[in-house]
Amino acid sequence: MIKVENIEVFGWEAAIRGMRNPMNSWAKSDSHHCLIDFGLDCQMVENGHEPAIKCNDGKFGYCIGENDLGLMQRLYKGGTEHRKYLRMIHVQMDITAPMYWFKEWDTYKIATTSNSTSTMHKIHDKEFALDDFSHEHLYIDNMDVLDTYIIPSLNYYRNRFIETRDKECWWQMIQLLPSSYNQRRTVDFSYETAVNIIKQRSGHKLDEWRKFVEVLKELPYIKEIMEVRYETDRC
Repeated sequence: MIKVENIEVFGWEAAIRGMRNPMNSWAKSDSHHCLIDFGLDCQMVENGHEPAIKCNDGKFGYCIGENDLGLMQRLYKGGTEHRKYLRMIHVQMDITAPMYWFKEWDTYKIATTSNSTSTMHKIHDKEFALDDFSHEHLYIDNMDVLDTYIIPSLNYYRNRFIETRDKECWWQMIQLLPSSYNQRRTVDFSYETAVNIIKQRSGHKLDEWRKFVEVLKELPYIKEIMEVRYETDRC
């Protein structure tokens, strides 16, 4: 199970400005803050310019022009040493997923930040319930183990800990807790990290990775950047 909420993307203006610094080509930039957000018409959208049509409902907040997208795609194709602008576009979101998924998420240490709910401090805050765990692939008999034995045991030691504050009861919860326990994290990462995840995790055996990749593919302009089609604006 994985749930992604509260997605925000920002940093376009500085990323594009910096992208054009090496060739002093700022005058060729044709992107702008989404005018639809301010109740104004966007000429690129009205004229059917791709990719500006993405701005049609204003949800992206920034309208990328054809010149800028063309340069973005060529720099992307040139490799990580050329596409530094991707590191300046930031994504923030809330992710709820099992701990076994977050163990793999922690592979992505560069340019990522996360704040999670605390298992150490807050594990006893609420009673354990079946929906606190990812269990969609469990056989019926294993579901019974989780629901009939593990969860009641966790709740027993939770209650004992609340009553006595005996740290040994806390240890019973910490060491008995399955890795299928769902945790919520608020994360921040760059578009460079996002494109690497898309390339590296698309065919992963975990459902959570494949679903997360689909979420990333819907981020503003990320498909267009990775497709590398435009050839406008030669510098």
